[in-house]
Amino acid sequence: MFLWSCLTPFLLITVQLCKGSPDQRCEEFTDLDITHAIIGTSLRIRLLLYTRDNDDCGVLLSHTKLAEYPEFKMSNPTTFIIHGYRPTGSPPIWLSNFTKLLLAKQDMNVVVVDWNYGAANLNYFKVVEKTYKVADNLTAFIKVMQEHGTSLSAIHMIGVSLGAHISGFVGANLNSSIGRITALDPAGPTFTGKPLEMRLDSTDAQFVDVLHTDIDFLGFRAPLGHIDFYANGGTDQPGCPKTVLSPGSYFKCDHQRSVLLFMDTINETCTSQAFPCSSYEDFLDGRCMSCDRFGAAGCPIFGYNVIRWKDVLNQLNQTKFYFNTNADSPFCLTNYRVDVMIWNQKPQKGYMDIKISDGTNEAVAIIEHKATQFMKDTEITILAMFDRNIESVKNVSLKYYSGVGYHSKRKLRILRIRFTPLDHKKKPLCRYDILLVNKKEFTFRPIPCEETRS
Repeated sequence: MFLWSCLTPFLLITVQLCKGSPDQRCEEFTDLDITHAIIGTSLRIRLLLYTRDNDDCGVLLSHTKLAEYPEFKMSNPTTFIIHGYRPTGSPPIWLSNFTKLLLAKQDMNVVVVDWNYGAANLNYFKVVEKTYKVADNLTAFIKVMQEHGTSLSAIHMIGVSLGAHISGFVGANLNSSIGRITALDPAGPTFTGKPLEMRLDSTDAQFVDVLHTDIDFLGFRAPLGHIDFYANGGTDQPGCPKTVLSPGSYFKCDHQRSVLLFMDTINETCTSQAFPCSSYEDFLDGRCMSCDRFGAAGCPIFGYNVIRWKDVLNQLNQTKFYFNTNADSPFCLTNYRVDVMIWNQKPQKGYMDIKISDGTNEAVAIIEHKATQFMKDTEITILAMFDRNIESVKNVSLKYYSGVGYHSKRKLRILRIRFTPLDHKKKPLCRYDILLVNKKEFTFRPIPCEETRS
C-alpha cells in the first residue's frame, strides 16, 4: 500500500524514495523526445533540489512553500543550474555529474532548473520567447528564499546557452544583487546586437564570468562579463568534428564543450591559466604572457575558482582572456614561455616541436599556427603549450621544420634557448649553443639559466 501511495495514476513504475524524506520520491529531469519538439511544448518549470545528503535524488520543490523542505538549508549557499535549448527533448547528459561535482566541492543547495517543457521545440524563436517567463519564475522563487533568510550574495547561477541569458534576466530583476553568474557559451542567435536589458551583461550580478566556445555559430562573440574566457579562441574545439559528416556532433560539440571544460575545473585537479589579450592571434604569437597587473596571484585561472580574482577583475577594463585545451579531459595544458636567440647570419623561418620529459613521462607542444621568424641577435618569444604537466623536467627534445621541403638541409643555430614556466613559480631552464638540422630531433638536458643561478 505504501508504494502505491507514492505513485500517480499515470506512473506505473517503481520509484526510489529520498533518504530522510519518507513522503517524497526522487524526481528525475523531464525526459522528452523529438516528437515533443516537433509538436512544440508549453512551458513548465520544475525545480529539483540536490544536497550532499541526496546527491543523486532530486527533491521537487514547491515554488512558494520552502518551509516544507528541511533539506533546503537556507544558511548554505545555493547554486542554480539552468540548461538551454533542447531541440530533441532529451535530458542533458552532463547534468548528474555536474551536480555531484558541485556538492563534492562544497556543502550547498544545488537547484536544477528543469524547463525542458518549453525548451523542447524545433522552433528556436519560440523557445527564446519563453526565457523571460523562466526568469520571472526564478525571480519569484528567489524572493521566497530571501523571505526565509537567504542572502542574494550567496547565490550562484550557472547558465548554459539560453540559460546564461535567463540568469542575466534574473540578476537584473534582483537589481544586480546576486553573488555570481557563470555563463557557459551564452547563446548568440537573436541575442547578438541586442541592448543590455535583452541579454546577459556584467551588471547583472556582483561577478559575471563567461566562457566562449562556439562564437562562430551558436555562441555569443562579444564580451559579456567581468571576465570572458575564449577557449581555443572561442571557435573550433579540439576533438570536435570539422565537417557536417558527423551532423549531430558537428552542430553541438563546440557549444557543449563549454560545460565539460567548466566541470573539469571544479575539483581543481586540472587548472588552466588564462592570459589577457586583444586577440587570439596575438595570444598564439606569445605577445600576451605578462601577468604583472595581477600581482602575486598571477593571471586568472579559468573556471569555478576564478572568483578569487573578483576584486582585481572588477577594477580592470580588460575582459578578454585566452587559453588552449586538450581534446579530452583532463583538458588543461601547461604553458611555457620559450625565448630563442639564434646566430645564423640570415633570418630563418620555420616551425618547432618541443618535448619535455622527467625520464618516464613526456609532454609535447606543437607550435604550428604559423612559421616563426628567427633573426640574429633578436630574442624571439614563443608560447609553448604542453599537453600535460611535467613536474621535474630532465630532458628537452627539439625538432625544427624549415618549411622549405623535406630534404632541405637548412639549419637553425641557436645561441640560447630559455624555458620559463608560466603556470607555476619555478626557475627557468636554459641550453646554449645548439645546432638544429631540419626535421631531425635533438635531445638535451637543460640547466639553470646563467642569469638565475644562485
